[in-house]
Amino acid sequence: MNEPFIPHSRPALGEAEAKAVAEVVRGGWVAQGRQVAAFEQAMAKVTGQAQGVAVSSGTAALYVALMALGIGAGDEVVIPSYVCTALWHAVRLTGATPILVDIEPATYDPSPQAVTRVLTRHTKAVIVPHMFGLPADIETLKSHGVPVIEDCAQTLGVTVRGTSVGGTGKLVICSFYATKLLTAGEGGMVLGRDESLMSRVQTLRQYDEEDALVRAFNYKMTDMQAALGLCQVARLEDFLARRRTIAARYHEAVREAGLTPPWVPAGLEHGYFRYVVRLSGPVGPALDRARSLSIGCRRPVFRPIHRYLDLSGFPESDAAWERALSIPLYPALTDHEVDRIVGALPAILAG
Repeated sequence: MNEPFIPHSRPALGEAEAKAVAEVVRGGWVAQGRQVAAFEQAMAKVTGQAQGVAVSSGTAALYVALMALGIGAGDEVVIPSYVCTALWHAVRLTGATPILVDIEPATYDPSPQAVTRVLTRHTKAVIVPHMFGLPADIETLKSHGVPVIEDCAQTLGVTVRGTSVGGTGKLVICSFYATKLLTAGEGGMVLGRDESLMSRVQTLRQYDEEDALVRAFNYKMTDMQAALGLCQVARLEDFLARRRTIAARYHEAVREAGLTPPWVPAGLEHGYFRYVVRLSGPVGPALDRARSLSIGCRRPVFRPIHRYLDLSGFPESDAAWERALSIPLYPALTDHEVDRIVGALPAILAG
């Protein structure tokens, strides 16, 4: 009998989430309200920031963070090429120019050396995603004096030498899409400790009932989403523990296949939002073998941004796109599914 398909990712949802959302519906207040405020406080605690402002998506969070910093036409914002296109879209929406940089091959995080090379007097921010659950080198990137926006969509709850990821950037953003580390179905948040910046973020997310008619939009989150998110925050430590337990199983199988598990530098910890293995050859055949075994492996980034723009000069991003394989890893995986994946890895990684 054929086994059911194991998707690349799926959320971990249970009765607590269903009950929390139902209580909001029964209470009659479903728009932004007390649940959103509580969710903002909970996320500020997770990231070590002073304040959070919930918005409708991670992309909205990026956009309003940039707008709060006063970024617009004539400005430049540095982003990695090997990342989802939300960063590029957010920068372009402000009227600024995205400046692409290459990545570090071992961590997939933006290369500090590449960032240094592209800085100009027009550079107004650097957006730094912590890729796949591994913290990026924020302190080095901050040393240039350019505001750093930490993108913690993939690294919530992870610490760096005892400090929460997301605790040091000028502004921090996160996403609560269905398959992120914790979900609200959709939604995002901007976090920070600069009161004037956070006040601007609050103004930008709500277009009405302001003293002046300034450019803004409706980026609000609902209390239904926030109630779901609060349940997920309460489970975040368990989620991370489950991810690391599964990762330990994968490490052994990957080594037996003659490959190297994801690298974790000394003093850091990994949240394993994605379990990414660098293959010795093109990733296409491995994706086909996984599909034939009913396992949903994927490229961890659909396509580097420079490839959409027909740009060259990003060798590490190209190498990652050609050879990096993301293996299903998430808390909702059953033990039986993990056993199936571990048993299939020799065939998937062959060659």
